[in-house]
Amino acid sequence: MLIYVDDLLITENEAAMIEKLKMILHASFRMKDLGELKYFLGFKILRSSKGILLNQRKYALELIEETGLGGAKLVCSPMEYNIKLTIAGYDFCLIKSGGKKIDDEVLQGEKEIYKRLIGRLIYLTHTRPYITFMVHHLSQFMQQPKRSHLEGALRVVEYIKKNLGQEILLSSAGQCQLLAFCDADWAACLMTTRLVTGFCVKLENSLIS
Repeated sequence: MLIYVDDLLITENEAAMIEKLKMILHASFRMKDLGELKYFLGFKILRSSKGILLNQRKYALELIEETGLGGAKLVCSPMEYNIKLTIAGYDFCLIKSGGKKIDDEVLQGEKEIYKRLIGRLIYLTHTRPYITFMVHHLSQFMQQPKRSHLEGALRVVEYIKKNLGQEILLSSAGQCQLLAFCDADWAACLMTTRLVTGFCVKLENSLIS
């Protein structure tokens, strides 16, 4: 059973168990049964012989409208090739050590807009794993975002426009076997020279993390 504010989701292999739980809940609370799950917390749920399809098309459209990018051109990747994003403190140390001044202002009035945008993009990664790296990279700059960070986040939104109908399949085939994969580059973080690691976890054929 999953509860979020006033929304309730019940799942169980046995239909009789679901009905029994409904009766128990109805005895204590006034509830409205909306039947089989079709839409929940920004997710549209579709069923087929292959499994369950999840998409967030409506949520993505709302994000595009909120950011005012309805008329923006499409881009072919969620981030610019070879882009290097840094924190303001790193830029300052670079200048102190004789480096070139970087024309990249720290956001003031748009700081809260950036935070909200990143939060919404993180939620979209549930059905769009291909934006995960860029979104998590941008989330590292929440404390003191710069103009380049905001532009990077808006580019992700422009990329999402390219394929609004993206879905993720939770397959009904196969066994309940967990598979995990990971990889790391070599000292790619510009500010710390540490490894950048990526991973994915699948339940048989279904990507879950």
